[in-house]
Amino acid sequence: MCPETIPSTRRTLNNAPILDAVSGTTPTRTPVWFMRQAGRSLPEYLKLREGISMLDSCFQPELLAEITLQPVRRHDVDAAILFSDIVVPLRAAGVEVEIVPGRGPVLAHPIRTRADVDALPILDHDVPEVAAGIAIILEELNDQQALIGFAGAPFTLASYLVEGGPSKNHERTKAMMHGDPATWHALMERLVPTVVNFLEVQIDAGIDAMQLFDSWAGFLTARDYERYVLPHSTEIFSRIERHRIPRIHFGVGTGELLGSMSRAGSEVMGVDWRVPLDTAARRISAASGPRVLQGNLDPAMLFAGTAALSEEIARIKAEADAAIAAGDARGHIFNLGHGVLPNTNAEDITEAVRIIHS
Repeated sequence: MCPETIPSTRRTLNNAPILDAVSGTTPTRTPVWFMRQAGRSLPEYLKLREGISMLDSCFQPELLAEITLQPVRRHDVDAAILFSDIVVPLRAAGVEVEIVPGRGPVLAHPIRTRADVDALPILDHDVPEVAAGIAIILEELNDQQALIGFAGAPFTLASYLVEGGPSKNHERTKAMMHGDPATWHALMERLVPTVVNFLEVQIDAGIDAMQLFDSWAGFLTARDYERYVLPHSTEIFSRIERHRIPRIHFGVGTGELLGSMSRAGSEVMGVDWRVPLDTAARRISAASGPRVLQGNLDPAMLFAGTAALSEEIARIKAEADAAIAAGDARGHIFNLGHGVLPNTNAEDITEAVRIIHS
C-alpha cells in the first residue's frame, strides 16, 4: 500500500525543464545542473567564504542562500542545488564533527561499539537555519528554475562515523558490516530517521526535488550493497514518497551497483562518468524498469576546450536519446558524472551549459 500522500503546499513551476524531464513531458530545453556547481570553482564564492568555516556557512541562512544562487545567476543552469554538506544533519543532531580543510569531515568520537551506536544522537527537530535559507532562495528563483535539496545516504554517513573521517579503504566499515552485522544494521537504522527528517525539513521549506548522495557506495560489491545498504536506502525513499517530489539517487563508482541502487525507489538515477548512459540505462531497466537518467560528463572534460567538450556533450546526449528510444529510460537530465572540480574555470562551466542548451 502506498504511504499517505502529503498535500503539496510548494510553489507552482511553469515548464521547468528538470521537472518536465522527470514527468515525461518534453522539456523546452535539455535540463542541466552540476553537482558542486556552488562552491570552490566560483571566485565570488571564495570571496564570500573568507574566514568562515564550511559547516558554519551551512547554518547561516543568508550566506547559504547566496552561495546556492551564485551559479544559477552565472551559468543559467536549470536548477539550484542547496548549499550544504553530507554531515550537516549529523552536526544538527549534535554529533561533534568538523570539516578539516584538505581532509574532509572528521568525527571527534568514532562509532566502534553497540554502545556507541545507541548513544548516537538522532535529528528529531527542525533545522531553522536551513529552512530560512531555502525561503530566501525561493524568493529569487523563477518559475522555471527548480531547487534541489539533498542528504547523504546512510552508508556514506555510517562510513564517516565508523572510520572517524574519510577513508581510502573503508576497512573498519567493512569489518563492522561483516564481523558485527547486528551492530551495523543498528547503526544504519539509527541514521535513517536523521536522513529522513533532514530531507523533510527541506521539503517543508519548499524544495522541488531531492537527491540522496551515496558517495562511498562504489567501494562495495553488489552482494554487500544489497545485504547491508539497500534495505536502509529503500526505507528512506519509501518514507519520502508521500511528499510527491522527484527523488534522485546517485553514487560514485557505482556502475556495477546501478541495478541494485535503482531498486531503492527513486524516479531518477544518477550515473557517474565511468559507464556510458545507454549501458547504464539497460542495467537499470533490467533491474527495476526504466528511470530518468542523470549525468554523466567527466568533470575533467571542462578543462579540454570547446571542441572536445562539444563532442563529449553530443555523445552523451546521443546515448541518452538511444536509451529513451529503446525504452530503457524515461528521460534525461544533463549533469556531470560527479562534482565540479575545485580549480575548474567558471567560464568553462558557463560554456558547457550553453552547449548543452543549444
